[in-house]
Amino acid sequence: MEQLGRQIGGMLSAGDLVVLAGPLGAGKTTLTRGIAEGLGVRGPVQSPTFVIARTHPSLVGGPPLVHVDAYRLGSALELDDLDIDVEGSVVVVEWGRGMAEGLRESWWEVELGRAVGVASDWDPEDEDAPDPRTVTITRRP
Repeated sequence: MEQLGRQIGGMLSAGDLVVLAGPLGAGKTTLTRGIAEGLGVRGPVQSPTFVIARTHPSLVGGPPLVHVDAYRLGSALELDDLDIDVEGSVVVVEWGRGMAEGLRESWWEVELGRAVGVASDWDPEDEDAPDPRTVTITRRP
């Protein structure tokens, strides 16, 4: 998930909005950690569940990363009240579906999930084996 995030982060620029969706434990924060590495921003990147939003300044002269967790927000208006610099930042919103779409006319939506069907050689009892994930990236609207 971090490797995918690094690739995504290397392609993002100021004004980009990424909305992450998926169940608890699907890898949203891990993907964001990779995006942060790809952007070259200051870390560490941790889940902003209790602070709602964290800004990570660039270490390489690029845009900052604003990492938002909308899980505890009640409405899109509460997200708007955070007064995020959407134009000058890369904004990643966890649990953002139905909340963050009003921030930009277009955005990237990344749906993360656990794979329903897995390779026949995958052993769920092997604690060192990676937990299979599905990732769907869509440009919206």
